[in-house]
Amino acid sequence: MSAVDQDGLKTIIVDDEELARQGLALRLQAFSNVEVVREARNAKEALEAITIHEPDLVFLDIQMPGMTGLELLSEIQVDVMPMIVFITAFDTFAVEAFKVHAIDYLLKPVEVDRLSEAIARAVRQKRVISLSKEKQKLLDLASSLTGKSHSAVGELIYNSEGAVYSDRLAIKDGSTTTFVPVRDIDWIDAAGDYMCVHVKGETHIMRTTMRELESILNPAIFQRVHRSTIVNLKKVMKVSSHINGEYYLTLTCGSSLKMSRSYKDKVKHFS
Repeated sequence: MSAVDQDGLKTIIVDDEELARQGLALRLQAFSNVEVVREARNAKEALEAITIHEPDLVFLDIQMPGMTGLELLSEIQVDVMPMIVFITAFDTFAVEAFKVHAIDYLLKPVEVDRLSEAIARAVRQKRVISLSKEKQKLLDLASSLTGKSHSAVGELIYNSEGAVYSDRLAIKDGSTTTFVPVRDIDWIDAAGDYMCVHVKGETHIMRTTMRELESILNPAIFQRVHRSTIVNLKKVMKVSSHINGEYYLTLTCGSSLKMSRSYKDKVKHFS
């Protein structure tokens, strides 16, 4: 995924004035990472649009007939609550706007420089939210696979940050040595006296043991899901159960790994 995709902002404009909506939409065309998916004239249309599109960002007019922008926020479900940039003709609304945790507010007519600042702030906030979700996902999965509590896994991750683990594996093939970045490893499985290291669609063979590999890989990231399989938790996209009661991990590379029965009770809340 490109930086543009990661920082992309699916956006809705909410304003009862058509010219104001058109003007803001026109200014937003200058920002390649902003996609306006819907315009809304009132709170009712805004609620419908937010529920359907689940936008990252909403430019919300505070003064609207019927239900104001501030009142609208109390009607939005928490799980789809977007980032909010309030738009107002009156600076006195700024304090009230920030009481409801808007990331910014813009005065009408909207200036391009201030709009750019608001978008940059939204991008930074999206990165923080995304990182927080990824950390929580990793914590949940690590907790499941290790059987440890969240606090215990958190302590493991904290302690591991100060520990020294290899950032690459040296894989020898005759007189040639290939250095594989550890972060790129999808999973590792045993084949007799050898380990198969799967990296970006390629398989590297190295003569070592599962125990030796575990000793040099960060346990907060790499966990066994089978007697002969180690997986990079950051590469796990989905955990699913099958009719026969077995569990499988789907990795970001598209591979599906069977989970040993001794681990399946630890991932029931993922099914």
